[in-house]
Amino acid sequence: MNVNRKNKIIMEYKFKTKPYKHQLSALEKSWDKQEFAYFMEMGTGKSKVLVDNMAILYDKGKINGALIIAPKGVYNNWYTQEIPNHLASHIQPKMVLWTASSSKSKLKEYDSLFETGYDLHILIMNVESFSTKKGLDFAGKFLRTHRTLMAVDESTSIKTPTAKRTKAILTLGKLAYYRRILTGSPVTKSPLDLYTQCAFLNEHLLGFSSYYTFRNRYATLLDRNFGGRKVQIVGGYKRLDELAQILKAFSDRVLKENCLDLPPKIYIERQVELTEEQSKAYATMKSAALATLRGKMATAPHVLTQMMRLHQITCGHLKNDDGTTTEIKSNRLKELLKVLEDTNGKAIIWANYIHDIENIVEAISTAKNEDQQLTYGAKSVVQYYGATSSEDRAKAIEKFQDPNSDARFFVGNPQTGGYGITLTAASNVIYYSNGYDLEKRLQSEDRAHRIGQKKSVTYVDLVATKTIDEKIKKALRKKINIATEVMGEELRDWI
Repeated sequence: MNVNRKNKIIMEYKFKTKPYKHQLSALEKSWDKQEFAYFMEMGTGKSKVLVDNMAILYDKGKINGALIIAPKGVYNNWYTQEIPNHLASHIQPKMVLWTASSSKSKLKEYDSLFETGYDLHILIMNVESFSTKKGLDFAGKFLRTHRTLMAVDESTSIKTPTAKRTKAILTLGKLAYYRRILTGSPVTKSPLDLYTQCAFLNEHLLGFSSYYTFRNRYATLLDRNFGGRKVQIVGGYKRLDELAQILKAFSDRVLKENCLDLPPKIYIERQVELTEEQSKAYATMKSAALATLRGKMATAPHVLTQMMRLHQITCGHLKNDDGTTTEIKSNRLKELLKVLEDTNGKAIIWANYIHDIENIVEAISTAKNEDQQLTYGAKSVVQYYGATSSEDRAKAIEKFQDPNSDARFFVGNPQTGGYGITLTAASNVIYYSNGYDLEKRLQSEDRAHRIGQKKSVTYVDLVATKTIDEKIKKALRKKINIATEVMGEELRDWI
C-alpha cells in the first residue's frame, strides 16, 4: 500500500481522542504491518496508538478480535481506562478481563467472547496467567476462533528465553494475524533482552535461528571456570549500530525529549495487587476502625489516624503503638522496580513514610540482573528526608542535578523535599505512596516541573486496588485536601 493511501486511511479514521503528531507518525508506520514494535517512552501515549491501530484494522475488516497481555500492575488499566478512553465511539466492543475465577458469572462472561453481535471481541490477560494451563488454553481458544491482533504490553516481561510463559506466548503468537509489542525501554539490562521480544513478533525478523546465534553476534563472550566447570559469560557487547538499523525496519522509537507536542504534565497509574497477608491485615484493620467510630462522633484527627494505618498496610508495613514496625509482605517494591525498568533517564521517587524510603534505597542499591550483577548500585541513588543532614541534602541535590554523575534516582518524602529545591534533571516522578496534604503533593510535583525543565514530566502513582490508596489518589487529582476539607460524618466513607 502506497504512503498516500495509508495516510488517507488514517486521516479518515474517526479518532475518539485527538492524536499527537508523534502518535500519528507511529500509526502511519505500523497500522497494516503484521508485526511492529512501539518502543515509546513512558508518557508518550503508546497505549492510545495500539488502541487506534486495533480500531483501524477492525474498520478495514482485517481483525475481529484483540488479545492484550500486560503485567498485573498495568493490565486492569486497559480495561478501565485505555480502551474506554480511546476506542472509537462507532465500535461496539465486547471486552473481558481475564481472572482465575471460575464463578458462573465469570464463565458466562468468557463465553460471551465467542458470541456474535459484537463488533470487536477484546480479551485482556495478565502475563502471569500464561504460566497456567487454564490461561494458556483459553488464550489458544480465543486466538483460534478470531482474526486477532495480539499485543504484549511492557514486553520486557517476555525477555527471558527459557521462561515457561515466554515460550508459551511465543508459540501462541503464531496463531495471531497481527502482533505488537509495547515498551518504553526495550533494553532493561542488556541488548540481548531484545531477542525474545522480537521473536514474538516474528522469529525471522532479526535474522537468527536461535538466541545463542544472536548472542554470539552481538555479545563478547568470556570463558570462566567455576568449580572446575568451564562456562561462558557476557563480557560486553558489539555491533550495536548494526542491531539498531535492523530494528528500525519494524519499530518506532519515541522519546519524550523529541515530542514537542506533549502536554507539560502526564499522569499514569500503576496498580499494585495486595498480597494475601496484606488483604487479611487490611480487612482486620478496617473492621476495627469502623467499630471504633460506630456510635460516636468521628473527629478528623481520629479518622486520619485510622486512614494512616490502613495506608501503611497497603505500603507493606504497620507502625505499632510501641514505636516498632511490623513488616507485611507486599508487591509494592517489586512494582516500583518494574516501573524503573521502563523509565529512561533520571527519576524522583516520593514516599510518605521513612520506613518506605529506607526500603526503596536498599532495593535500588542491591537490585541484580539475571547474571547476578548489580542493576543500578548504591551510587545510583541519593536520599532526602528528615534524617538527612543539611550538608548531605545539598550534596544529594548537586549529584542528582549533575548530568555526569551516577546519581539516577532521588528518593525522599514531600514533607522534607517537596519545597524550595530544583530537581529538573528528572522528567519522571514516581509516587510510591501519597500523603493527604494537597499542597505538599502539588509542591512536590513542581520540583521537576519548573523553570529549567525542557521536557514533559510524567507522574506515576503506585496504587493498591480497592483500598484507601485509590480514594487518596482521586481526591488529590480533584484538588481535595483530605486533611482539611473532608469533615464530620463524611470521614467514615474514607475507611
